[in-house]
Amino acid sequence: MTTVQRETLAAFNDRYIGLSKGSLSLVLILTRNAKLKTFPLDKAEFVTAKGGQVVGLGGPAVKKILNDHGVERILSSEGGRTSRGNMERMNAYLDVLNDLHAREALDLEDAERYWVERSLAYFDALPFIFKLDPSRSLRACVRDLLAQAVERQREVRGTMYAGAVMQHLVGAKLDLIAKGSITHHGFSVADAPSNRSGDFLIGDVAIHVTTAPGEALIRKCQANLSSGLRPLIVTTEDGVGGAKALSKQAAVDERLDVIEIEQFIATNVYEWSGFERDARTTTVKDIIDRYNAIIADCESDPSLRIEFEG
Repeated sequence: MTTVQRETLAAFNDRYIGLSKGSLSLVLILTRNAKLKTFPLDKAEFVTAKGGQVVGLGGPAVKKILNDHGVERILSSEGGRTSRGNMERMNAYLDVLNDLHAREALDLEDAERYWVERSLAYFDALPFIFKLDPSRSLRACVRDLLAQAVERQREVRGTMYAGAVMQHLVGAKLDLIAKGSITHHGFSVADAPSNRSGDFLIGDVAIHVTTAPGEALIRKCQANLSSGLRPLIVTTEDGVGGAKALSKQAAVDERLDVIEIEQFIATNVYEWSGFERDARTTTVKDIIDRYNAIIADCESDPSLRIEFEG
């Protein structure tokens, strides 16, 4: 991409696009469609025969463009309906492309890559949402949060969002108990293949946080027991059964504890808030605030942050 094109697109982005999934979807489609047109671009060729709709604008088309660049996250699942604002953006963007072409500074392949990069910036700016809904149980609220992480994990292969959220959520809760004396590690620094006793060590308890307990974790728990530590596994609802079966097979089922994470978080929230409704909101917010501080200290991915809606 030429310096002129980068500066021009950056200025256009600042004025018209920003971190808006609808606007990003629009310019991705327009850039891809422009490759099939002759310059100078005729704006009439980019709208449907009846007018008012951008040709080809829709979730599947945007998804294909991102997939072509190795991005599997979903920017937009909406159809091709076009807002008045998008029509104005379309006209302005086509003017920009025509101007760059006239100045011999246009590279559509690099322009498309630029908008893919901006889409990645949009994804990176998206936090998870923890909504404390008074009509639902605390466990259900925690479950919804973890479901968001699992869904993002499906979109971004190779990134274990659910495990990271679980580890740091547990760490945040423990920090409030231990008044900030807990040592935290990035999620990629897993305890199982390392020499650490667990994800967290508090008192004589080695705490292991995992979405999928396996034999390696049970061996780690056996090592904890040999060292005089009490192993505690915090896992998902589905993981509880597996952890219990593996620990029984290793004949340590009566020497370690397995707790499901929704219960682990919800029970403490009730206790710390004194079972008072107003205090529960404050307690949950304290946990989320501490979680976000841990993310800032230990992780390089800002999209792991959680936004609290009380």
